[in-house]
Amino acid sequence: MVWSGTWVAQRLGVELVGDAQLNEMLGLALRRNPKRAHLLVSNVLGKHVPQRPVTVYMAGRDLGARVYELLGEVEAARAVVLGYAETATGLGHSVADGLALAPYLHSTRRPVDGVAQAGGFEESHSHATSHLLLPEDPELLAGDGPLVLVDDEFSTGNTVLNTIRDLHARYPRDRYVIVALVDMRSPEDQGRLDAFAAEIGARVDLVAGAAGTVRLPEGVLEKGQAIVAEQEALPLKVPAQRSAPGTVTRVELGWPEGLPDGGRHGFTPRHRVALDGVLPGMGARIAEALGEGAGRTLVLGFEELMYTPLRLAGVIGGRGVDVFYSTTTRSPVLAVDDPGYAIRTRLSFPAHDNPADGPGTRYAYNVAGGGFDSIVLVVDSVADTPELHAPDGLLARLAGHARQVLLAVIPSYVPASASVSGSASVPASASERSRMLPEPLRGPAFSSYAPDEVGWLLQDLSDVELEAPTEEREEAIQSGGAHYAESLPVEYQPSEQYQDLFKAALDTSAARIAQAVGVVTETVLAEHTGDTPPVLVSLARAGTPVGVLMRRWAQHRHGLDLPHYAVSIVRGRGIDANALRYLAAHHDPAAVVFVDGWTGKGAITRELAQAIEEFEAAGGATGFSPEIAVLADPGSCVRTYGTREDFLIPSACLNSTVSGLISRTVLRSDLVGADDFHGAKFYRELLGADVSGLFLDTVAACFDEVTEAVDLQVKELLVADRAPTWEGWAAVERISEEYGIHDVNLVKPGVGETTRVLLRRVPWKILAQRGAGADLDHVRLLAEQRGVPVEEVDDLPYTCVGLIHPRFTRGATGADGKAVDAK
Repeated sequence: MVWSGTWVAQRLGVELVGDAQLNEMLGLALRRNPKRAHLLVSNVLGKHVPQRPVTVYMAGRDLGARVYELLGEVEAARAVVLGYAETATGLGHSVADGLALAPYLHSTRRPVDGVAQAGGFEESHSHATSHLLLPEDPELLAGDGPLVLVDDEFSTGNTVLNTIRDLHARYPRDRYVIVALVDMRSPEDQGRLDAFAAEIGARVDLVAGAAGTVRLPEGVLEKGQAIVAEQEALPLKVPAQRSAPGTVTRVELGWPEGLPDGGRHGFTPRHRVALDGVLPGMGARIAEALGEGAGRTLVLGFEELMYTPLRLAGVIGGRGVDVFYSTTTRSPVLAVDDPGYAIRTRLSFPAHDNPADGPGTRYAYNVAGGGFDSIVLVVDSVADTPELHAPDGLLARLAGHARQVLLAVIPSYVPASASVSGSASVPASASERSRMLPEPLRGPAFSSYAPDEVGWLLQDLSDVELEAPTEEREEAIQSGGAHYAESLPVEYQPSEQYQDLFKAALDTSAARIAQAVGVVTETVLAEHTGDTPPVLVSLARAGTPVGVLMRRWAQHRHGLDLPHYAVSIVRGRGIDANALRYLAAHHDPAAVVFVDGWTGKGAITRELAQAIEEFEAAGGATGFSPEIAVLADPGSCVRTYGTREDFLIPSACLNSTVSGLISRTVLRSDLVGADDFHGAKFYRELLGADVSGLFLDTVAACFDEVTEAVDLQVKELLVADRAPTWEGWAAVERISEEYGIHDVNLVKPGVGETTRVLLRRVPWKILAQRGAGADLDHVRLLAEQRGVPVEEVDDLPYTCVGLIHPRFTRGATGADGKAVDAK
């Protein structure tokens, strides 16, 4: 394959030297520019060269992950990311995604009335130099955490250093990180960074995808300008247009009110979660509008609007469309139709966003002749002007080279402070913003799960002392002096023997669990009738590993990137109403599927139904289904399940160390206010004992081998009577009476619930199904360690049942009819 820099290299004597991957990442072109004639054209940026969206997105996200490793968890959580307009706006967004929790801002060349300027700088080699910084939150750049500056290329370093110098004078900090796809500094420039850091008294690091330099012969600028003039005098070769223009159709995305279209005024982790939640629905609308015969498709962004079109392209590609991605640009570049030249074709059209610098020409490169059957043009509403729709406008130019063109318009975000100036797009009011709930917590700052695996709709109480001795806690709970959700049990530290049991159980049951994961996920997908894919909402924390596995199955089997959150539900107190409000604000409630690990007697199933009814009665959003999808339903309490067998799910064997190092949830009035999510702790200190990833990876590794069995079982289930019989509830009531407990809350049926009793309550005795085998090995070991008798019984609908000691229950009696001694 010919390198796309050959044409320029041969004529100018330019050499690209450095890392081996440079020739794959970069091509060369020429432009009319009095400062620098040659142009490094990135093949992974998605600006001039159409590229697969996953390649573009991961190029930035991987750099963000490297910055996270460089900074470490604590400093990464304090970082702010700044990207450069127009070329690196999407790249900066992707880097911020790789940092997981970093707010993002990009510079802009579009002034916005009423928004105060927080900074500005010049780009020395660019044709358009003035950059503005217009954050909605004036404090965004004022913190003292690391500032991460992202550009596509780091060459002389002038632009980035000018930025740092300007911002450091206003908002001094101790650390800066420069990020670029390629580090192309000359040997002379490579020493400037250390000297600059010493000058400002701060640490300055550089992270780049590849490194090298461009060797320029003497007189290259003049020679390059002469070649540009010579080529421009020739007739421009544009691939033949279609005999009849393609159709142009507008598609409505359903963009949420108040969600920024990009990082011009700041883009927070909360915004990122909101966008992740609505992307599948918007992608579905575009895919439907494209139709079955979409063919080779280009998603074309607009100048600074790069990130959202990129993410849309990724979603559409996940739905089976053959998708590429690029964006329009202000930058005039010479087009030469030669395989060894990076810019093969150029479409020019009038600027259509009423630019501050007046009318001008804009460009789309390598679109004509790209063989695209369909083009999806994504612009913001400021750019949806008569010029866009004019006979010589961009839509008409695109329709000349594609069978169909879809226009998707995103509302231009205007900060609340600027809405008084009469701007066309007004976001949510200031009072509404003050009531916005926090963004979900994500790993690795909260939990050991990857940030895209789950968003926790919880508040972090890691620094609060919540643990109480088990017996003291049990006494308070049973005497009515405290609710179980007001404190935490001391985190059980398993012995080496017990950990060996967990690993053996995992190896033995991984395929069985994988099959149950596949069955429940396929059932959910088959019965989901909404326009958007399901939104998985696991009940923290036992449901969360199951939710992650269901998400992985949908991704592995169907390419679906399902949103997944974890919320708190507390027996006797209901589900977190603020979490429901958050979900309703970001998703269609009808798309939400609640997920749990297993059912016991069905108490949480009933709790959820009652809580949703109360939420709606209090004026909350309607449409949430009270049903729960579970991995195992031995109590026959739900209709969506992976199995109704009562077997060992190894995630029940441990506490936080198999659940992302998160505690059970906490609801206490002095810690959780009216507008707060319920709380939980992140046990960072247990990272060395964490097996959360091992559990997930071991089960997911079995997905392929159980696919056939899953399909067969789901086929049978979809036509079977799956109505709950509540057999488990009846058994619990019988056991409660038979053993003189008289409180069903102290009877915990099933392997999972029995394990919980042994780990964090005061167990009285264990009832085991006579002849139960290896599924109870860990139960027998825990019972032996705690001195709890295991009684084998017949006619038990569960493999085992755990009985909590009723010694604090008023009037409790034992199986022999005698009063239970409180001691």
